Amino acid sequence: MNGASREALAAARESLDALTDNTSVDAAKLAEELAAVTALLQREVSLRRVLTDPSQAGEARAELAGRLLRGQVGGETVDLISGMVRSRWSQSRDLVDSVEELANIADLTAAQRSGDLDDVEDELFRFGRIVASDKELRAALTSRSASTAAKGQLLRSLLGGKARPATERVVTRLVTQPRGRSLEAGLESLSKLAAERRDRMVAVVTSAVPLSDRQKQRLGAALAKIYGRPMHLNLDVDPTVLGGIVVQVGDEVINGTISERLEEATRRMAG
Repeated sequence: MNGASREALAAARESLDALTDNTSVDAAKLAEELAAVTALLQREVSLRRVLTDPSQAGEARAELAGRLLRGQVGGETVDLISGMVRSRWSQSRDLVDSVEELANIADLTAAQRSGDLDDVEDELFRFGRIVASDKELRAALTSRSASTAAKGQLLRSLLGGKARPATERVVTRLVTQPRGRSLEAGLESLSKLAAERRDRMVAVVTSAVPLSDRQKQRLGAALAKIYGRPMHLNLDVDPTVLGGIVVQVGDEVINGTISERLEEATRRMAG
């Protein structure tokens, strides 16, 4: 997002955090209502253009949003959306993206309250790995010819009763309403949002064999010291690394595997 939209989203996230700090607010219900608003704005292009029209006063846009949504969603949702449309947006689509992000954050907040956030992070990571390794499953979930109902049914068979409710909700929204994004990009975005809930960075750790609890604790502590922030470890096992580990934090890769050292030795001999 460009300047104006970035600032508007930051303000909206602050409003959401302030709202959900109140434990009497049902974060899961808030997420559901924000998702419904996302679908409405995605469907009604002319409406989102009116609600982001810079030639109209912010208060007028907020009043319009209130009239449309009041009675359809709760007061907290109306207040959030009204505040968002008062802001300036670089593009009308940025408003839709931002409302959807708030819906996901609200669901992750609900998971955090129930003590399920760690599990949700792990489930998002594992689901991404499953999809990446199963071409037929990925094709079924991303097919443009498959109906929303069919995709939803497939996800219920995969996640229903096996994953945390927040995981099922955010993944279902991503798959049934991709809005032009790839499945992989959407899952990565969800993982980052989950990590931000605890102000943690995400490290993808690939090892030849599963790490012991002690190894995971030591690695997490070492990475937290390096990066100055708590670190959540997403663990993957790949026998081809031939021992050692590969750690990826954002775009940075720390490679300490035997295979990497063998490749380096081969390069030096060839040179």
